[in-house]
Amino acid sequence: MENKPFEKKIGDVLVVGGGISGIQASLDLATAGFKVYLVEKSPTIGGKMAQLDKTFPTNDCSMCIESPKFLECSRHPNIEILTMTEVASVQGQAGDFTVTVEKRPRYVDEDKCTGCTSCAEYCPVTIPDPFNQNISRNKAVHMYFAQAIPLTPYIDEKCIFLEDEKCTICLGICKNDALDFNQTPQQISLHVGAVVLSLGMDTFDPAIKNDYGYGIMENVVTSLDYERLLCATGPYDGEILRASDKKHPRRIAWIHCVGSRRVTQGHNSYCSAVCCTYTQKQVILTKDHDEGAECTIFHNDIRSYSKGFERFYQRAESLPGIRFIRSYVSVGREIPETKNITLRYSTPDAGVIEEEFDMVVLSVGLVPPAGYQQLAEKFGIDLNAHGFCSTRPENPVETSRKGVFVAGAFQGPMDIPESVFSASGACARCSEILSFRKGRLSRKRIYPKERDISGETPKIGVFVCHCGANIGRIVDVPSVVDYALTLPHVVHAQEQLFSCATNSAQQITDTIREKGLNRVIVAACTPRTHEPVFRDTLREGGINQYLYDMANIREHCSWVHSREKEDATQKAKDLVRMSVGRTKNLEPLQEFDLPVNKTAMVVGGGVAGMTSALSLARQGFSVHLLEKENDLGGMARRIHTTLDGMDVQAFVKTLIRDVYQHPLVHVSHEAVITDVSGYVGNFTTTVVTEGRTKTIQHGAAIIATGAAEYEPDEYLYGKNDSVMTQLALEEKLSSRDLQLMDAQSLVMIQCVGCRNEERNYCSRVCCTHAVKNALALTKINPEIRIHILFRDMRTYGFNEDYYRTASEKGVKFIRYDVTDQPIVEKVRENGGDILRVTVPDQILGKRLELDADFVVLSAAVVPAPDTHNIAGLFKVALSPEGFFQEAHVKLRPVDFAAEGVFLCGTAHYPKHISEAVTQASGAAGRAAVLLSQDTVTASGSVCEVDEDLCVSCGACITACTYGAIEFYETKKGKKARVIPVLCKGDGLCNAKCPTEAIQLKHYTDEEILYQLDAAFPELEPADC
Repeated sequence: MENKPFEKKIGDVLVVGGGISGIQASLDLATAGFKVYLVEKSPTIGGKMAQLDKTFPTNDCSMCIESPKFLECSRHPNIEILTMTEVASVQGQAGDFTVTVEKRPRYVDEDKCTGCTSCAEYCPVTIPDPFNQNISRNKAVHMYFAQAIPLTPYIDEKCIFLEDEKCTICLGICKNDALDFNQTPQQISLHVGAVVLSLGMDTFDPAIKNDYGYGIMENVVTSLDYERLLCATGPYDGEILRASDKKHPRRIAWIHCVGSRRVTQGHNSYCSAVCCTYTQKQVILTKDHDEGAECTIFHNDIRSYSKGFERFYQRAESLPGIRFIRSYVSVGREIPETKNITLRYSTPDAGVIEEEFDMVVLSVGLVPPAGYQQLAEKFGIDLNAHGFCSTRPENPVETSRKGVFVAGAFQGPMDIPESVFSASGACARCSEILSFRKGRLSRKRIYPKERDISGETPKIGVFVCHCGANIGRIVDVPSVVDYALTLPHVVHAQEQLFSCATNSAQQITDTIREKGLNRVIVAACTPRTHEPVFRDTLREGGINQYLYDMANIREHCSWVHSREKEDATQKAKDLVRMSVGRTKNLEPLQEFDLPVNKTAMVVGGGVAGMTSALSLARQGFSVHLLEKENDLGGMARRIHTTLDGMDVQAFVKTLIRDVYQHPLVHVSHEAVITDVSGYVGNFTTTVVTEGRTKTIQHGAAIIATGAAEYEPDEYLYGKNDSVMTQLALEEKLSSRDLQLMDAQSLVMIQCVGCRNEERNYCSRVCCTHAVKNALALTKINPEIRIHILFRDMRTYGFNEDYYRTASEKGVKFIRYDVTDQPIVEKVRENGGDILRVTVPDQILGKRLELDADFVVLSAAVVPAPDTHNIAGLFKVALSPEGFFQEAHVKLRPVDFAAEGVFLCGTAHYPKHISEAVTQASGAAGRAAVLLSQDTVTASGSVCEVDEDLCVSCGACITACTYGAIEFYETKKGKKARVIPVLCKGDGLCNAKCPTEAIQLKHYTDEEILYQLDAAFPELEPADC
């Protein structure tokens, strides 16, 4: 087929790759005022995350946390999505790129198709379903998955008509003439100023080497296959079944590091970073499916290094029927009669063991995306030795070509939060070079005029979601719909497969208009992620967004009562009835716009703080940078190199110079914040700096207060000068300390002060720093004896290569157990004092005595001393570890729940410098999205005082933690009043008021009491 002539389009930024990082980058850029083209080669946006069942450590449904972003992306007027499209060529330079893309034929007209799927129903051809990892089959014409964007079928190349023009059944079935076999590839020329590469990654294919029987033994599956088995939209509707006999496996084994941490041909030497924890997630979900399942995890190191992951690991380990076995493993044979698989492994106690399992799951690693070499050539960017995008640690979102940035796992293996904030970081970098174009091509979204419902009797529509099988396999959805129709004021009720899908949202909008609904209930999942989507849907339908309620029949019914289907269904009916009782009393509420102060404030002058301040300044925003010390630099002033060779001191000096030289950055030293007031877009912060007090007006704040090093009280630290921390060792290395240079032996002890009861988390950076310093010592003195005593070596990602190099250079790694930790003693021998470290060797089964000239403690990273004070001033939360708590670990990793306040660096959690820089750019990107707006919209769900009932007791003022209530003088005396822009709608004042003078709009006493009446229909209202 011949290509069509070029179609020319002009925009600001091209985003290549429609996974979670591409979606986040597109949304940030578009909301900040840029016109964005989002190019995705598959039939839909979503990437690998769309195939996952749930995310860790929160166990949120992956599609449920991502689908609101799908809808937001598809609805955004400044984003144009081009699916089934690939880059053909790239020309030009930063600010002036011409990118030619080729859009493959879908053979379905997106404008005509209604998504009815009649074509798929009648199509006679079945093919392996790529979305379900080819485990199940689908039609040659089909939706990629139920929540796809666009929600339009596509026709696979295996269609009979495309192969030999024999079948045209679908043409006759489609009533809208949406099928078009005459479509040909279309070339589009995009003129943009910057490019974001968010190509994502692929998973390792174990069939290449045939080491594990994948593709040969029926019941050997990959971890991505297993995700689809777990998922409600999977091949067996959420049932975990074996391919050989469709029975539930009871004994399941997971094998770690498949395709990773191996230097043999066809494998990858790096660690894929996410596999350990996604395995734990799968084990927990398996136990949720079947309490009796026996799960065995074969591993080397458990690398649960990120925020909350240590507790998640402990949760998995504590479940009954779970075994974590530290051993390499080989696949033996498939037993012909049962199709079970045998595995051979060894333990220090029992030697070699052969064990039989019903199913084996290969925890496969991550690899660069398909076609990465060709794409790198087209964009003219460098790749690293592993095939991922080559970046510099001082600016990890920049590629080797100016104006081309990278986000997500194309940088290297990473988890979802890192992908999300790297996308926001790429957005910030685009904005830095294109700030002059912001707003020129963008346009605002226009909603239909809101219908006046005053005087109308309540007409409620109820939409009950199957959520695939998440709800539908437990709750009898049709019976809930039938029940809803019997309730007063309900004039319409229907079931939906996924209420958050594009077609379902359109159904709600259309039904509002067609049936004159003036209130809507969606019985589905959590309002935490989905309520904004459905409120927006009501606005699309022309009614006030506060005429909406959500009945959570997933978390409150199907998930918690999965073994009590009848009771879960009855509870769902009860929740819908209660929702109807409340909803009939809902009133329209009006939101209001507030001006945005275009100035930002950054708290903390370390690497993260300086990076975010500079990024915002380069985007044209004035920034106040507050540092509590006399000098900028933070903890990085004590670090001299990184493992990959970056000169940290030179980097810090450059940052400091750039900060002082930039005219839009205003630095305050010895700064102490005494008060913070105001609200998103309009904060007032009082600061004492260098002996004087000043007031700063700003629209956004970034918290980058850093962290501190734990001061040990164990292992003779502080009692013997030869015992030091890794930071002290690095300083001695930098100064070429003579005693250290002459040392013959040195012992490092990992996990000092963390991974214990007091600090139940991994400090993330310690293992890598130990390897870095060990390699530096062996380079200076090749004869030195170095022993590293560890629990798990967590050199994740590309740092694995350095761990291997250290071992090759003679560094000895000895594993110890938390129940039998090393002992450090000062002993006198041969007339002098020496340090002796005693540690059990689990392999030899003996206790080793190691004499050392120096003992180096890998001390924990702990929250900065002023963390609690800062949290109180800005009214933000802290995590169980004591670090600042982000709004959502996956979706909003640099946002706080308090709007207008953002987070980055080690204040969030321990991290390496390159990670801190990326997150700092991400925080700057998110703050810039806010500061780019002229106004922000404040909620209509705020409290209101009835002056006639107010007795001026002040109970509401005491209860409000946001300072949103004050006294003022009226003709009737002193009365309380609410400052709407400060009110967060938590309702504490409502509960405290003794005279019921204060009410929370959208949750009034009347609404709640009617809801309670509906909960107990057998009682008289007065009894409630």
